[in-house]
Amino acid sequence: MIAPSGDQYRIEADGYVAVVTESGGALRDLTYDGRHLIDGFGEDAMSSGGRGQVLMPWPNRIRDGRYTFDGREQQLALTEPKRGNASHGLVRWAAWSVVAREQDRVELGYRLPAQTGYPWTLDLRISYAVGADGLVVTQSATNLSDERAPYASGAHPYLVADASGGCDGWRMTLPAATRLLTDDERLLPAGREDVGGTDFDFRTPRTLGATVLDHAFTDLGPDRGVRLDGESGGVELWVDEQHRWVQVYTADDTATPRRSVAVEPMTAPPDAFNSEDDLVTLEPGRTFGASWGIRGVAGDSRALTAPASTGGPDRS
Repeated sequence: MIAPSGDQYRIEADGYVAVVTESGGALRDLTYDGRHLIDGFGEDAMSSGGRGQVLMPWPNRIRDGRYTFDGREQQLALTEPKRGNASHGLVRWAAWSVVAREQDRVELGYRLPAQTGYPWTLDLRISYAVGADGLVVTQSATNLSDERAPYASGAHPYLVADASGGCDGWRMTLPAATRLLTDDERLLPAGREDVGGTDFDFRTPRTLGATVLDHAFTDLGPDRGVRLDGESGGVELWVDEQHRWVQVYTADDTATPRRSVAVEPMTAPPDAFNSEDDLVTLEPGRTFGASWGIRGVAGDSRALTAPASTGGPDRS
């Protein structure tokens, strides 16, 4: 019998062990010295709630699955039917192929064919590598079409600070000055607000408590990362300069509320195919890449820092 998520690719180095799956090119598990850094899913299970999945060629939601690009209206399937949205891209359940594999690194590829609602062909790549600085993930897309294409990317890991059993007692650092406002029914953009003086200002580390989060944040500070600290350890997720947004989600509306915190790196906000906010216009033959990573920490006060950018060319 084959696992629900297909073939499993284990990589390890310097105390880090990651498992990546054929299905969706997802990050199923990540540990550091035996401690879980993500709330993933079992080998005998499918990903639920987007756990560990990569979100390409867009993250988050597109209103009504409809948008206009270069004067042509496109209609995507509504993959979030309850809210009437197209959600989280087109490759979450695709079978990705191994491009290269070593003990500490695996690269997967998938050719996204032109289809209804997204009539462009892209070559997609995901590289996962572990080392002394933790896990580094690079996602890239090359436009194989003869017309330019709209593009954005993201990922959906759920972070775990320690084994305390829930996030309420964890301290979070989120160096973001602005929160995207959304409507309650469809979680679509409805404006922006400065986080200063609100319950959503985590620029100075503080305990999550009962704060409910399912929001996109931007105007990231120079540290460009999110950190969670528990009593016995911590975890941090950094993003490169191509990622101008992070979605933070305490999963209160799932079967496992507040067990972990999803911190989703995104190159563009929800509904960017309509707003064009931070949307990449991928010219024919061009490649766009963006990197993010996760590392375990001992619970001290070290600053969040990202390795040198390994992202792709500019957004035009």
